[in-house]
Amino acid sequence: MMKESQLTSFQQRHLMDAIKRGDPLPLQCNPTSSQRGCPVKQPTSSHLPPILAVRPRLRPASMCQANGAYSREQFRPRATRDLEKEKRRLQNIFATGKDSEERKKKEPPVQQEEPSPEVDRFEELVKEIQDRKEFLTAMEALGQGKQYRGLILAEISQKLREMEDIDRKRSKELSKALATT
Repeated sequence: MMKESQLTSFQQRHLMDAIKRGDPLPLQCNPTSSQRGCPVKQPTSSHLPPILAVRPRLRPASMCQANGAYSREQFRPRATRDLEKEKRRLQNIFATGKDSEERKKKEPPVQQEEPSPEVDRFEELVKEIQDRKEFLTAMEALGQGKQYRGLILAEISQKLREMEDIDRKRSKELSKALATT
């Protein structure tokens, strides 16, 4: 990679020496002389804690202990439930043989739903057809009638077929009811 970057042999040697020593790579390197220029001062990391130092190193145990790495929060047990309430409950169980809490917890009464009147499908279809016709007239008023006419007429014819099926079923049921009486 160094050969591809077209570094001189001196620059390559200078970089390799810095890597071997573990020093950071130099920001400037004189291209032809081994003369060391004035060293460029890098910003010191004195304000950073030793954890964030430039070079990673092992920290001594005293430094870890000073940073609080070995300190633990002391365990403080707490009551997770009300002990007095638990005592009263157990006294009730031993005295009566039953848990008083069970008697208090009654199931809420189930509300009886009023049977909703059955919506007649035939009437629904009539309303849907009327809605489709109103939509089509509104679109024609806006000049969009050609775009929606085929679709709306197809939906209306489908609803009419369904209404005819319902009418046939009702007439059969009516004829059966008249035949039996």
